[in-house]
Amino acid sequence: MADLVLPSFSAEDFRARASTAMSHADDGEYGDHRFNPGHPRLTLNARLRDAAVLIPVIDHGREATVLLTKRTEFLRNHSGQVAFPGGRIDPEDVSPEAAALREAQEEVGLDSPHVDIIGRLPDYVSGSGYRIAPVLSIVRPGFTLTLNPAEVDTAFEVPLSFLMDPANHHQGRVIREEQEWLYYDMPYGGQRIWGVTAGIIRTLYERLYR
Repeated sequence: MADLVLPSFSAEDFRARASTAMSHADDGEYGDHRFNPGHPRLTLNARLRDAAVLIPVIDHGREATVLLTKRTEFLRNHSGQVAFPGGRIDPEDVSPEAAALREAQEEVGLDSPHVDIIGRLPDYVSGSGYRIAPVLSIVRPGFTLTLNPAEVDTAFEVPLSFLMDPANHHQGRVIREEQEWLYYDMPYGGQRIWGVTAGIIRTLYERLYR
């Protein structure tokens, strides 16, 4: 019996998978509405605010990790939640990639010379009214993070293998506007990865690893 070939979770394998995914035609819109079709909270034709996040896959050889942040409790929106570095796209940003790099530098001090942009996932439409561009990147080790205490409480790494394992993609349910609202929840190391961040991670799995 042939040996079972397990997927690789190195940064170079991630790069190859991203390149393959970019070469395929998109097969539809992505976002919270895919998990909650017909929910009154989601109106895809409504005016959406543009944002970008950086998905930083750190090259640790055979076992890459993903850099995530936990937002401070004092922010107006999504306080205390785990997130990718990112935020609104400003008029001065020449592209979503530029916005994601700027936000990563402002939030955690991740300097762009350490970051190699390798592509983007399809835009992710959130129930909170954002059209988010998830920017895929590989980060070379040797960087030093400097957290902005006004925005970020902590930054931490999660193994890519953990995030790309569907056994860790738990679905939660709450009642919103008298209807069930579904979301993904991926607890790791005492941190709760859920909501839009988990939805983007699930999309990454569906596009690159399923």
